[in-house]
Amino acid sequence: MSNQKFLVTTAALVTLLTATPLMAIEKGDTLLNVRILNINPDVGSNDIHAISGGSAGLGGIDVDDGYSLGLDITYMVSDNFGVELMLNTTSTHDINGASGLPVSNVGEVAVLPPSLIAVWHFKPSSNIRPYVGAGINYTFFFNEDTTSELDVGLGGNTDLDIDDAFGLVAQAGVDIDINKDWYISFDAKYIDMDTEATIKVNGANAAKVAFDVNPLILGIGVGTRF
Repeated sequence: MSNQKFLVTTAALVTLLTATPLMAIEKGDTLLNVRILNINPDVGSNDIHAISGGSAGLGGIDVDDGYSLGLDITYMVSDNFGVELMLNTTSTHDINGASGLPVSNVGEVAVLPPSLIAVWHFKPSSNIRPYVGAGINYTFFFNEDTTSELDVGLGGNTDLDIDDAFGLVAQAGVDIDINKDWYISFDAKYIDMDTEATIKVNGANAAKVAFDVNPLILGIGVGTRF
């Protein structure tokens, strides 16, 4: 295809999308989105400190990204304003040694981060609908597990306990209509959150680490309206 034909085709597609509303949303609608999510923590302030040794630093930790399925339900209070409930399936994340910790594989944890978000749709009558939002999150950490490498490094049977935590959520995204019943959705959420983990050796509290999690959650999926 020549450059001229490509430009003409692209312009025609943009004109079609912007000039032909397929699924305008309005007050009273319920939007249902199903997404594939990538959860990418941005860990900071993560120095581990021995409980018996006071402020003696032992190193730090990092948390790998994970994947899950997301279900977002939004009720439109007005044509522009909606309230969204974010419900994800559990994601599992590896915990690694960082900042001088002499253990590369610390363990893993399962995460569940439901959120309640206020959302503003800029163009509810268009078939390309950008939006932003802000809200509150509560993240559950569970099924924490440690590795034999950590057992050897700390000289005993180890356990890990990570506290559940509240956080603030910011989001931005866009819905693009496929037809009058379905649309595709691109969405990014950032959660500002910190928590504390306790490392136990042979059943006794041995060390603590207070760290920022701050995950960026990227999602792509499909949605419909009721």
